[in-house]
Amino acid sequence: MILNDFLPMNREDLNRLEWESVDFVLVSGDAYVDHPSFGPAIIGRVLLDAGYKVGIIAQPNWNDPESVKVLGTPRLGFLVTAGNMDSMVNHYYVSRRKRTTDNYSPGGEMGLRPDRATIVYTNLIRKSYKDMPIIIGGIEASLRRFAHYDYWDDKVRRSVLFDSGADLLVFGMGESQIVEIAEFLDNGIDVKYIQHIPGTCFITDDLSNVPGAIEIDPFEIVSTDKIAYAKSFKVLYDEQDPIRGKIIAQKHQNSYIVQNPPARPLERKDFDWVFKLGYQREIHPSYLSQGVPAISEVKLSIISERGCFGNCSFCALGFHQGRIITSRSHESIMEEAQEIITDKDFKGYINDVGGPTANFRNPACEKQLKHGACKHRQCLYPEPCEHLNVNHEDYAELMKKLREMEGVKKVFIRSGIRYDYLMYDDSKDFFVDLCEHHVSGQLKVAPEHIDQTVLDYMGKPSGKLYGDFVKTFDSINASLHKDQYIIPYLMSSHPGSTIKSAIKLAEYLRDINYTPEQVQDFYPTPGTLSTCMYHTGLDPRTMKPVYIPKSTHEKAMQRALLQYKNPKNYDLVYEALVLEGRTDLIGFQDKALIRPRNEKRQQPFKSGKGTPSGKSTQKTQKRR
Repeated sequence: MILNDFLPMNREDLNRLEWESVDFVLVSGDAYVDHPSFGPAIIGRVLLDAGYKVGIIAQPNWNDPESVKVLGTPRLGFLVTAGNMDSMVNHYYVSRRKRTTDNYSPGGEMGLRPDRATIVYTNLIRKSYKDMPIIIGGIEASLRRFAHYDYWDDKVRRSVLFDSGADLLVFGMGESQIVEIAEFLDNGIDVKYIQHIPGTCFITDDLSNVPGAIEIDPFEIVSTDKIAYAKSFKVLYDEQDPIRGKIIAQKHQNSYIVQNPPARPLERKDFDWVFKLGYQREIHPSYLSQGVPAISEVKLSIISERGCFGNCSFCALGFHQGRIITSRSHESIMEEAQEIITDKDFKGYINDVGGPTANFRNPACEKQLKHGACKHRQCLYPEPCEHLNVNHEDYAELMKKLREMEGVKKVFIRSGIRYDYLMYDDSKDFFVDLCEHHVSGQLKVAPEHIDQTVLDYMGKPSGKLYGDFVKTFDSINASLHKDQYIIPYLMSSHPGSTIKSAIKLAEYLRDINYTPEQVQDFYPTPGTLSTCMYHTGLDPRTMKPVYIPKSTHEKAMQRALLQYKNPKNYDLVYEALVLEGRTDLIGFQDKALIRPRNEKRQQPFKSGKGTPSGKSTQKTQKRR
């Protein structure tokens, strides 16, 4: 069933569609945006296409049980998601200070969803619908499916499935799981017997019916024993593969959370199908007077793939989307491009064609499709695997087709480019195309750091490779007579980063004459290897100790060093240099970072001055 309209949000919408009721009510922490970049829209339309009527209750009043009754009682169940972001990340900076805006809410207004939205919404529904099946999903549920360290509470919390009281948890992207769940419920199967679907978690009191499960240490142990936590995390980390992954169980008091292996990535034809389901590609009309900021960046952009085999330690993609790439066909992408071209807001520019990593269009190697991603080897780190398929031909061909479409002036690539993968390609044809056609004056890449110890903990390539990338970028742009710049994303206070590491990065920034406008402090979010390091002080891959910069003052010093030219940071930079015995960097010599105390720098701070190629740059955007 293709609905050329918005999914219903209230009784008036139901009447307009001539629906008496719905099969599922989807409760979301985000405003309703009917676009394939938003999970609730995808899940709602996938179910609709499978023959089920779905209504959406966006950002209900969590203090009012009546707010989840506006669509009546669903025939089959409730679906609950916190939205496109974890609600705690959505609400708080890494400093734990409250954010002032919420890009996923009408008008950017903060405070329209609760902290820990998945738990709050599910408990709210339970007050009125005690026996109704409730399935939770989305990024918040996915990354909190086991006992997990919670940065905001600074403790290990139980699985969100226990705290919410939901019946099932869907992790990963969810399209195949939700349709299978719907079919079982529609056939009269009690939700408590739906325990075998890949990409789902359930609760049981007895593991005798779960043969072959790997049991990791229970919540009561990992919540107090950091060694046990690290070892258990390593098991979870190793088994997140749809082909070779095992069932995993973890006891919480007298019950178990059981995770089935991840769902297999969608086949290309199915991935194409997800984007053909009648999306209105707009915010719901009820928000027209306020707008929803999150639509602005994606409305004229195209998702071309999912998954990432980059496996950076601080990224949760491997735990959520997995390491096996799924990409859409050229035909599907061009059909969406044609929709964008006819949009009233289109001015000739497609903002982005990409995904988690824009230049990953195919699985890392043929082996992944048969045997899964390697358990004890990475595709790109510390060196590219000998079996890695490095090829940009398909992506280059796709981008050429798009930029030659009638009405298209420019097609940009603004999602992440893995510069190491780009450099490993012996052919530089795509690199030339990228610089000539697809950079909007600035290319954003993520070296993150320059100190090799820190890069090793991050799972990132060497600083030398980044330097080679910069030289190649500059050389190509010079040959094209283009004045374009690199904007490097940098991270301070990652596990393993010391004051000495931050000074090394500051010296590098001095040498390339670049001052970042903003620096991202490491943010310990659920589901990442780096967060496990942060909590335990151990690298779960080796069980060796890792230095963790945890004090607010030290983190401030590390961040200040990366913006040492800013007069506001002078005292912190001075303290850090004295602390590390690097007073050689205080003075009037060319290599000095700051002047002596009685000769503070008088020139005003100019953010973003210089780039790795020595050129001036423009204002950078803030990274989440």
